[in-house]
Amino acid sequence: MILGKKVVVVMPAYNAAETLERTYHEIDRNLVDEIILTDDCSSDNTLQVARDLDLIVMAHRRNRGYGANQKTCYKKALEIGADIVIMVHPDYQYTPRIIPSIAYLLCTGFYDYVHGSRMLGRGAIKNGMPIYKYIANRVLSTFQNLVLAQGLSEYHTGYRGFTREVLEILPILENSDDYLFDNQILCQIIYFGFHIGEVSCPAHYFSEASSISFFRSCQYALGVIKTTFQLMGQNLGVYKTPIFNANGKRLIDLSNEETV
Repeated sequence: MILGKKVVVVMPAYNAAETLERTYHEIDRNLVDEIILTDDCSSDNTLQVARDLDLIVMAHRRNRGYGANQKTCYKKALEIGADIVIMVHPDYQYTPRIIPSIAYLLCTGFYDYVHGSRMLGRGAIKNGMPIYKYIANRVLSTFQNLVLAQGLSEYHTGYRGFTREVLEILPILENSDDYLFDNQILCQIIYFGFHIGEVSCPAHYFSEASSISFFRSCQYALGVIKTTFQLMGQNLGVYKTPIFNANGKRLIDLSNEETV
């Protein structure tokens, strides 16, 4: 609990057994009230490790994708009364030690959404970020800033914090069940006029950390470009898409049939 707000950390997990415990032990439990992990049908013992750590555990009956995993996480967080929801990947790529910074910013009332940026500072490449990913990140982020008239240092981080209001209002269920979800929800936050904050965040790249293939990275990049033009078209009134529909499907509409 921080400033009277219930803080919940969510972890969308897939084959994270080797890094989950290390991630967990860096979470400040004096600040974080609950931790939710959703396992996306892992082939290792992620579920057992999560249960041994006494987390709130959700499990998909089949592999549904990174975006679908987040949807399940956020729905559960709202159900247990979260005021602040922070997503931390259990693969230890992002250090949980930044959670207090994100949480405090969200509790100020000035920000509705805060993410950890790898592009603030000079640590991304030093910490092992592949050069092609660094360049692609910079190029895509610059492109989105220009088209959307924003000034964010990064659009593609997986370290994010939300107020309850954001997760209740956004038509999140209209978003992709795959990796593009991250960029779509950020574009939704921009479209619906929520206030965005950033904090500098180191990231670690090692064999156990999750990473998508080059081919899927290219698919993601094309999806980012498409989403950006969809938002521009929506702003200009020349194109409408469900992800920016104020009456679109929200988390309250999500069924739990696919979880155990």
